[in-house]
Amino acid sequence: MEVYELANIKSAKKRILVNRTKAARNKSIRSAVKTSMRKVDEAVANNDKAAAEVALKEAISTISKATSKGVYHKNNCARKVSRLSKAVNSIG
Repeated sequence: MEVYELANIKSAKKRILVNRTKAARNKSIRSAVKTSMRKVDEAVANNDKAAAEVALKEAISTISKATSKGVYHKNNCARKVSRLSKAVNSIG
């Protein structure tokens, strides 16, 4: 695979390829996190406590995995989980 960038040095060309791969992986993980968070928000909006709790458990798992892989900072993870938990707990 040829790299069409300004890089002329072999290691720099490799860096470009590696960075593209990692960026694609991170994008996929971030997308999965957003989807799981959206599912929790939808359940909260519909006042469905049972569905919200199930979605919350899955969202926490997804967010934690993303954090362990270095996609998110641990405080970012904690903030997301806290906000989702607060939303679920607000359902009567």
